[in-house]
Amino acid sequence: MGPAGAGRPPAHVRRAGLRARPPPFESRKHLPSRLAQLRELDGRAAVRVRGQGTEFDSLREYVRGDDVRSIDWRASARTPHVVVRTWQPERDRRVVLVLDTSRTAAGRVGGEDGVPRLDAAMDAALLLAALASRAGDRVDFVAGDRRVRARLRTAGARDVAARLQETMADLDAVIVEADWDALAGAVHGLGRQRALVVLLTPLEPAAVAQGLLPVLPTLTRHHRVVLASVRDPELTRLAGRRGTIDDVYAAAAAEQEVRRRDWTTDVLQRLGVDVVDADAERLPPRPRRPLPRAQGPGTPLTC
Repeated sequence: MGPAGAGRPPAHVRRAGLRARPPPFESRKHLPSRLAQLRELDGRAAVRVRGQGTEFDSLREYVRGDDVRSIDWRASARTPHVVVRTWQPERDRRVVLVLDTSRTAAGRVGGEDGVPRLDAAMDAALLLAALASRAGDRVDFVAGDRRVRARLRTAGARDVAARLQETMADLDAVIVEADWDALAGAVHGLGRQRALVVLLTPLEPAAVAQGLLPVLPTLTRHHRVVLASVRDPELTRLAGRRGTIDDVYAAAAAEQEVRRRDWTTDVLQRLGVDVVDADAERLPPRPRRPLPRAQGPGTPLTC
């Protein structure tokens, strides 16, 4: 079993000619509830918002809470009621998933028997890709560490999650630092259209500060960026233990690491990056609020 675990054959076995097993899509169980939320957002909010990138749909009577800028004064003058325009949510947006396969993805969370970070990140990517494709959006995928290991464009594909699983089958975590210049270049190489770029990488303060922060301005200038990180629940457990002297020292170290992660999150948010930091079980279906939209006021993506 390779660094990514989860029953997938290690790299030397795959080089021997055996086909790798695609990563499991455990978060598929969340798909029905997330799709229901997506439909609710479609019907309740998105079609009632006016803004750039939307298409005119129809007229209806004004209700409290509607944006006054959507009032159609000419149509209102011909009726006894105030009338507003409704707008179709924008479709065919772009979502770019960037999977970090560097050394930070090789570790396990939750102890020796816990899930590998890379597998948890893959699971989150699969759920987001499935949701985005159901919403009518285009999904692109990049994976790499010091070099780009995989690229995938899914425009027109029927089962995006299945194609993404096949692409991920040959990926392992590599014990090297991530070259974010190369990964950002790969994102730009997929096209200049504004996109929602989701960076599936651990929120490790040193790796973020040294590798990711310098290239973020080039990404946030053209795209909306989200960093999705698998949090280790051991940090919370260690920080709460005070039974022995050793526990106290371990708790102090854990609390210091939590503070460093909080500081890193604050820096990223100041740079315009949305941060989703959750354990392996909770990361795929989070956040419960809509993710930032790729462009325009169309239906928000959720994951």
